[in-house]
Amino acid sequence: MDFQLTPEEEGFRDQVRAFLDENLPVTDGNEWLRKVREKRWVGFSWPEEVGGGGGSIMQQVILKEEMARRKAPPLGSCFMGLAWVGPAIVQYGTEAQKQRFIPDILDSKYQWCTGYSEPGSGSDLASLQCKAVREDDEYVVSGQKIWTSLAPFAKWIILLVRTASRVEVKHEGITCLLVEMNSPGIEVRPIKTMAGSAFFAEVFFNQVRVPVENRLGDEGQGWQVTISALASERSSIAEVEGLQRRVEQIKQLARSCRKNGRAVLEDAGVRRRLARLETRVEAMRFNGMRFLTKQLKGDPLGSETSINKLHRAELEVEFGELALELEGSASPYVSGSEESVDGGRWQAAALSWPEVVIGGGTPNIQKNIIAERILGLPKD
Repeated sequence: MDFQLTPEEEGFRDQVRAFLDENLPVTDGNEWLRKVREKRWVGFSWPEEVGGGGGSIMQQVILKEEMARRKAPPLGSCFMGLAWVGPAIVQYGTEAQKQRFIPDILDSKYQWCTGYSEPGSGSDLASLQCKAVREDDEYVVSGQKIWTSLAPFAKWIILLVRTASRVEVKHEGITCLLVEMNSPGIEVRPIKTMAGSAFFAEVFFNQVRVPVENRLGDEGQGWQVTISALASERSSIAEVEGLQRRVEQIKQLARSCRKNGRAVLEDAGVRRRLARLETRVEAMRFNGMRFLTKQLKGDPLGSETSINKLHRAELEVEFGELALELEGSASPYVSGSEESVDGGRWQAAALSWPEVVIGGGTPNIQKNIIAERILGLPKD
């Protein structure tokens, strides 16, 4: 790994830092979005011909790393559209689809959600049973999805359906559709989390008619479309900046909380736990550097990115548990209570872990991927 930036990359980092110096803190979110969109930093690595910035992989890492370091607002608010729906449309979409969807994603016009997991198809996604039957110029969709992130708020869903059941390999016969969420026959049932949010939902499809022109890629190409889309920008380096900041916040909490008249941070056991957390975050950073090096060499990223996803999920739970232990008798008190610490922020964080842990594949899924595809162990 080469940790040195080229003169051009150093110059780009200076540009980003100068922009942040001039525009932070943000007082108007719409004005912020207008400015970063004007600089083509939203969809920065996408081709210029579709409205992206045409930036290199390394420039994108620099941009997101500096944004995370300065706690800047997101580069666009259409999370799933920017993360994988947009890249999938750029790679597999027709010209009409690119013109219809890409500008709205870049302009943060609305949210997308992802219809992948089903009640019986989570870790084994290729076994999905939500069915689409073609009738002339439409697909008729019937079935159910679950743990659909952002479904209660989304205008569109990128949906995996089965268009052929008699196939030699279960990954075949899967097709990707772009479906408007207000289509007749769609029912969304929000799933309330422990923290009280409704980030997830069950989504039911009852004879939902979808124009064939909304198919993304060829019929039966859905698995390839999905894998390619999820492979977009997976180094995790920018994410590590936020985790390192979380470690410092936990340390500050340990300094402010008292046990037997002394700061909790003076407890040797607490210091060991903090050291382990800090070490795991640093391991994620170096893993991210390894992944980035592969990308810069033009090598595709594969199952190895599940390592950082597993670390991220486990750290999310451990941060919350440790914070509440540090608070001691104050740990049951949430926001609005006089006895709460830091306004109950750690209580909210400790109850919000499903959004991070479930999204993108649970720890058990990541462990199976690591075991089977990296270590070569037998299938579970």
